[in-house]
Amino acid sequence: MRDAYLIGAGQTPFGSMPEESYRSLFDHAVSEAIDSVDHGIDTDAIDEAVVGSLGVGGRQLGLSGPAATEHAGLHGVPSVRVENACAASGYAVRQAVQAVKSGMADVALAGGVEVMTDMSSDVTKYWLGVSGETEWERLTGTTFSGVYAQMASAYLREYGASEEHLSMVAVKNHRNGAKNPKAHLGFECSLEDAVDAPVVADPLNLYHCCPTSDGAAVALVASEDVVEQYTDDPVRVAGVGAASDRVGLFQRDSYTAISASKKAADTAYDRAGVGPDDLDFAEVHDCFTIAELLAYEDLGFCDRGEAPQLLEAGTTDADGAMPVNLSGGLKSKGHPIGATGAGQVVEAFKQLTGSAADRQLPAPKYGLTHNVGGSGGSAVVHILEREAAR
Repeated sequence: MRDAYLIGAGQTPFGSMPEESYRSLFDHAVSEAIDSVDHGIDTDAIDEAVVGSLGVGGRQLGLSGPAATEHAGLHGVPSVRVENACAASGYAVRQAVQAVKSGMADVALAGGVEVMTDMSSDVTKYWLGVSGETEWERLTGTTFSGVYAQMASAYLREYGASEEHLSMVAVKNHRNGAKNPKAHLGFECSLEDAVDAPVVADPLNLYHCCPTSDGAAVALVASEDVVEQYTDDPVRVAGVGAASDRVGLFQRDSYTAISASKKAADTAYDRAGVGPDDLDFAEVHDCFTIAELLAYEDLGFCDRGEAPQLLEAGTTDADGAMPVNLSGGLKSKGHPIGATGAGQVVEAFKQLTGSAADRQLPAPKYGLTHNVGGSGGSAVVHILEREAAR
């Protein structure tokens, strides 16, 4: 199969944007992605579009792909909506890569969009809950934060970690997000702030939970046959992995690991021909801070139970050996469900093309993005590589 490359990427700010609709947000992200292509690109060159969205609030659940892409000027382009809970647009990127690698498309657009801030907290909880197991979790009153609180409780008990470790993740990601002008919660916080915040679902407090956000993100994927038309600075999609698991947490063998993440990462590493030690940075799915600690272990950054030590050592800080969530992650950047996975790819594209401004790393070669659906029912991992200029 052909190699696939990122040639452009863009996103809206993530946050509360009552003046915007899902159509206008997606349009803004498409425009920024097109503007980021070095040599320019016409929308006529886009052969296929995949849009990730949970459809929070029930807005345009049917034909939401065409509704978004037509508004963005992609007239007649085959378009489809992908729903895989919080991993929706991560899977959209995967499908765009598949289309390009298979020869079905020379250029494919992948993105995601969500509007979440225009409804009450009770309604929002309902829509977050639909990504859990319906009969035995959602309908019995379990919330999204409640499920991750169970995971956090099990992890703290099994490995002797503390609630302070959960807060340290928040402090790190807010520090990174303060450098991201598109972050929803773009401010720093102290460890004291993050430790003393009100409890949401014990042991998780307010600073251990990501916000609900509005936003959209888009990536443009091109084949090796046409990439030189669009850029001299290619970012190759070196490896992609995806996996599913039981939707309900109670159905799984472990509460302290997300097996779909590990399987997806193992596949991506194998296809890219690299391992965790080769990575220069990662954007991981930290919907709750416990999720970032689990990701360190699921993705092979450290052994089981060693995530707190990795965090304490500063390894995952912006100036550490393996920076994680330079964008601020879901915790600070925000979590518009359908846009999150594509938003991670946008950050990776910026880092690998040297356009991440104050967050920029010195000459990174490999980056990883990790997007999880629900509490681990699905996961997708992309490994992206900056090749030498052509």
